[in-house]
Amino acid sequence: MTSDTPHEATARPADRPSERPADRPTALPGGDPGFRTVLVANRGEIACRVIGTLRRLGVRSVAVFSDADADARHVREADVAVRIGPAPATQSYLDVDAVVAAAVATGAEAVHPGYGFLSENPALARACERAGIAFVGPGVDALEAMADKLAAKRIVGARGVPVVPGAGEPGMSDDDLLATARDVGFPLLVKPSAGGGGKGMVVVRTAEGLPGALASARRVAASSFGDDTLLLERLVEAPRHIEVQVLADAHGTVVHLGERECSLQRRHQKVVEEAPSPLLTPAQRARMGAAACEVARSVGYVGAGTVEFLVPAASPDAFFFIEMNTRLQVEHPVTEMVTSLDLVELQLRVAAGAPLGVAQDDVVLRGHAVEARLYAESPERGFLPATGSVLVYDDDGVPAGPGASPLRLDSGISAGAVVGGHYDPMLAKAVAWGESRDEAVDRLDGLLARTVVLGVETNTAFLRSLLADGDVRAGRLDTGLIDRLVSSGSSSGSVVGSGEGSGGVRAVYHPRPRSSGAPARPSHDGAHTPRPLTSAVGSPAEHDGAHTRRPLASEVGSPAEHDGAHTRRPLASEIGSPLEHDGAHAPRVLTPEVGSLSDGVAWADLVAAALFATTTRRAESGVVDRFADDVRDNPGFGGAAGTGEDDPWRVRDGWRLNAAAAPRLVVLVDGAGGGHEVRVSGSARDAVVQCPPARDTDGGWGPGAGRPREVRASIERDAGADGAWWLTVDGVRERVRLALDVPPADGEPATVWLWRDGRTVALAAPSREQRAARARDERRRARGDAPGATDPEVRAAMPGTVVTAVADGEPVAAGDVLVTVEAMKMEHPLLAPHDGVATVRVRPGDLVRRDQVVAVVHPHDSGAAQPAAPVPQPDTQGAS
Repeated sequence: MTSDTPHEATARPADRPSERPADRPTALPGGDPGFRTVLVANRGEIACRVIGTLRRLGVRSVAVFSDADADARHVREADVAVRIGPAPATQSYLDVDAVVAAAVATGAEAVHPGYGFLSENPALARACERAGIAFVGPGVDALEAMADKLAAKRIVGARGVPVVPGAGEPGMSDDDLLATARDVGFPLLVKPSAGGGGKGMVVVRTAEGLPGALASARRVAASSFGDDTLLLERLVEAPRHIEVQVLADAHGTVVHLGERECSLQRRHQKVVEEAPSPLLTPAQRARMGAAACEVARSVGYVGAGTVEFLVPAASPDAFFFIEMNTRLQVEHPVTEMVTSLDLVELQLRVAAGAPLGVAQDDVVLRGHAVEARLYAESPERGFLPATGSVLVYDDDGVPAGPGASPLRLDSGISAGAVVGGHYDPMLAKAVAWGESRDEAVDRLDGLLARTVVLGVETNTAFLRSLLADGDVRAGRLDTGLIDRLVSSGSSSGSVVGSGEGSGGVRAVYHPRPRSSGAPARPSHDGAHTPRPLTSAVGSPAEHDGAHTRRPLASEVGSPAEHDGAHTRRPLASEIGSPLEHDGAHAPRVLTPEVGSLSDGVAWADLVAAALFATTTRRAESGVVDRFADDVRDNPGFGGAAGTGEDDPWRVRDGWRLNAAAAPRLVVLVDGAGGGHEVRVSGSARDAVVQCPPARDTDGGWGPGAGRPREVRASIERDAGADGAWWLTVDGVRERVRLALDVPPADGEPATVWLWRDGRTVALAAPSREQRAARARDERRRARGDAPGATDPEVRAAMPGTVVTAVADGEPVAAGDVLVTVEAMKMEHPLLAPHDGVATVRVRPGDLVRRDQVVAVVHPHDSGAAQPAAPVPQPDTQGAS
């Protein structure tokens, strides 16, 4: 860090090490947290994070769980766990009586609400007070004052804090708001007065769009907060979103811990946060911090809170108060990283009535920290939430909690976890500290690259792409940056600058996308440097003649023992390094420029996925019954269970008498629907794999055109980690992670999940029957479709609950909303693909599956319905 770094002026002069000490947070006077048992009224990563501090302090922890979370990670990590209801949040995590009853039953002396759910609900604070239990948060008066954004703006405005112009009062109808909107002016923002986290917020640019936005926002506000009061605010175009962390005790102490830059958002939800902001000068920091402390004093605040400001792009010296979050924030780890304080410990001390023990002069900011939120979602489908089971999870041993440095991973999942549609889709938070901002960003990219999640689509690739963007690297941020990148195609799950350098590979998605991950930058450091694979230059003509087969591994001694027609290329285990080869067998580095296919599929990805698929007993059809525990014991993959590995009659390597070995065909389908025909000859530890040079671009599953490439490859299980395998391609060995997802629904292909070199790829492996059915459908469409025709069937893009539906038999026009599905507190409208009469197959309250047909619009019979952009409605476990 250089001396002219803006925030350094606020830190005490000191010789700083290259890394922040990875010890526990700064000790506080009197260390006793004041409680012996604390109930954590939350779930997921925040529940695990709070439980971690309780464990460190020697405090007994109590978890609560719904039926959906009976085996969740936070339940296993707590000392005691109590079931509080069924899966819907309204019947479990939002049930005040159930939470307080669990606290009473377990002898809890305090309730920590985490964030989201009941964290800002005065009803919980009152119920705790009646039960004689401490609420780890502010008092009821402060909660109520700041929960009402209209009242909050009046209160802080009276204390001289600038606020965004707007309008709205309790009891105002939609007609009242429509009339008031003319005075506020367009564009404007519709916001629920209660709650936060971006829930229900809608940008409206014209008067014509306001009625629909009001209806949607009221529906979200009522279901999420129990209060449908709305307010209108003048939209500040392209602002920066900067918030200040404040702490206050009951003894009059109010301090701030510096600011956090939260401008990188999608759908008003923060994605990447950092501390300190790259924008603020020491003078700006002091002014904003003082204003935040004044906001806290204005309502007699006690506890940890966050005051949020907008900074206009046109006037960086100005700032406007927008709201105060009366709870711990999702992004609090970056503040802990730069201050060495444990905010949960401080919350507990204050809730117990003890002095804060921290003065403003004690707050020292060291270095820079950046956090990225790992979501189960599909950036390429408009950030729709994703569901599924976590087949493989590896956090690379990175610790969690405030003592972790320079890397930290706060997670709420483990292998086997089921990610459903009931709650917020955030899985984990990856955090990195560095002496400089660049160092922190680089470390965060490396951490994301090494974090493995297979089985559920995540936004890892998008995050790494975002961190690689030039504006992000330079600190030129605003709340519209992500939207602009996505709309321009620069970063929507693909890599910014795709195709440039070793990192220019885009994630591959299932035809109905459900995967993630791709390298974001062309360079990594240390252990993160990608190792290139090689691809042989040879062609099929260099191998066995028409009546010659490759000798089995048991029949050969060394490469030198064979010549003429029986000469084979050496196995990977028989060669030292690629540099030992020359001539026709010289290896060629497999880089994205020369060795990858469209849609980001590298040659080695296809090799690994095909070898993995052929470990099954029905590899010929591409269907997986189950995956063998050990390939050596699997008769379908080069072993001879019970009879020895060298029995040539039990080796399924395609050998035929007086004929060339017959390769096995494995069709792998990428996210664009293009098919890659891969042929495998041999066995797991000695295979020749032919990969296609290109794939279809018309959505078919047929072969690509051109000459295939051929490599010598093997795959061998690594018992050291879940789903770990050693992949060897032409002598270069690397560790990969593989898993198989076999959907329960008939007709949907199995999916091979692959993590390799910091990228996650999912490739569908349709069976022969599934490929034939797809071909029949395409022929039917080709016969009956007119150019530009659309599919009459409208399908749910995600599993969820129907909240609105038009009447069955109602005439509709193209673009009309037919059905609205809610999942993870996000509304997704499904639109009519064309004019016609709607046959509606669902009603409000119905549960729908992903891809379920919810309506049919007659009379057209071809094409595909296009869903509308989702209406933002994250879960009440909000991620602000």
